[in-house]
Amino acid sequence: MSHAAITIRVDDPSAPHVADLLAHHLTELRGHMAAFAFALDATGLSQPDVTFWTAWRGEELVGFVALKRHADGSGELKSMRATSAAGNTGVGRALLAHVLAEGRRLGLNRIDLETGTAALHAPAVSLYRSAGFVDRGPFAEYRPSPHNRFLTLPL
Repeated sequence: MSHAAITIRVDDPSAPHVADLLAHHLTELRGHMAAFAFALDATGLSQPDVTFWTAWRGEELVGFVALKRHADGSGELKSMRATSAAGNTGVGRALLAHVLAEGRRLGLNRIDLETGTAALHAPAVSLYRSAGFVDRGPFAEYRPSPHNRFLTLPL
């Protein structure tokens, strides 16, 4: 899928070209949220029920996202991240649109997500809300905490 010169493709989360951005993502989240950070590492993102995509602008990696499929027919948005240089350039919106389109193509009934409540999550939450996501309670194995928020979008 292409979106304003952004190409999105299925990729391998353990590929060398993903390593630095994924490490930065995990370090930042775990640094702010410690035990309340549930972002998946490359092993988790490589599970059979997860599809992982990278976003590219030409030959430059500008972001990634994953979709985890649950047995109840729902999907879970996992580990969406744009590079610092790609902030506010439409990468996040393109990745989110891609995941939602894929969820519809797969016949999923909704997309859920867990994110943080810290200020660093505000731009992502704003993006999710602009796409129609609304608050919901914890789902799957998540438990409520003041550090996490849960959102859903019926498909």
